[in-house]
Amino acid sequence: MIHIFEVTCPFFALVLLGWAVGRRGWISLDAIPALNIFVLYFALPCMLYRFAAATPIARLFDATVFGTWWVCAILMTGLALFAARRWGIGWNDAAFGALVVAFPNSGFIGVPLMVDLLGPGAAAPAIAAISVDMIFTTSLCIAISRLDSAGSHGAKRAAVQALKGVAANPLPWAIVVGCLVNGTDTQLPQALLKPVTMLADAASPTALFTLGLVLARPASRVGAIGASSTQRSDVPLVVGLKLILHPLVVFAAGQTAMAMGVPLDPFAALVLTLMAALPSASNVTMLAERFGADARRIARIVLISTTLAFVTFTSVVAVLTRPT
Repeated sequence: MIHIFEVTCPFFALVLLGWAVGRRGWISLDAIPALNIFVLYFALPCMLYRFAAATPIARLFDATVFGTWWVCAILMTGLALFAARRWGIGWNDAAFGALVVAFPNSGFIGVPLMVDLLGPGAAAPAIAAISVDMIFTTSLCIAISRLDSAGSHGAKRAAVQALKGVAANPLPWAIVVGCLVNGTDTQLPQALLKPVTMLADAASPTALFTLGLVLARPASRVGAIGASSTQRSDVPLVVGLKLILHPLVVFAAGQTAMAMGVPLDPFAALVLTLMAALPSASNVTMLAERFGADARRIARIVLISTTLAFVTFTSVVAVLTRPT
């Protein structure tokens, strides 16, 4: 347990540091967009490239890993949508509530934390989870969010727009380039590899610190509340679905698959369960703001889930990795 705490504490400590700096005003919150650009377009792509280039392609494209995470994403999205609709929430807010349940913070926290906890072998299933969430889960929830105003045809258009957004996102392309380098046994020249390595090393601390700054923003700095906002708050319910039910569902899916003879690597199943135990992805707040949903609601979910995850995630790791 002490070893686990020694690994997880620095990650959450950097988030806390960014939050404290933002709240104290030592760094202007106006710097967040610039830091996000550095992280999302330069540092994180280099980090994902490095992991992809160092991981055998067969492990990166394990169909059972993709399938397990995909099925769980569908299930969690459906459960969250059902709960939100029963709560009286419109499709737009319900869709982004579902996305914040099914999409963990796999980029800023997930991949580097899994590798630190479990070793380099954890990168492959973690990258698979990121790929499913970036391409499929996000597109699905954006399409569902349009059902309020545009119907099924508008949902299809929104899904196409979401996929175009994925195509413009450097993160999946970084994974693809890493796979190509690995598969062709290409050796990049040192003059090119060195800056990539330096940017990759900067990705995790900068991303975590930036996440803290994002969480430090007061509600007035977050986008306007969408028209479908409700008086009752479902934030505790959504946080519970993310931090408790999501890892339970992924764990159960992995155990069921292996019991049925599906060739799912037990180590990969462990990584997926731990990925599901992570807090909600912070980029969902920006997506909610962009599509006119209640971004303040999503921001509260991200803040609370990130705060509580220090305890819940560490506990899940302790339970699943204890000696038998």
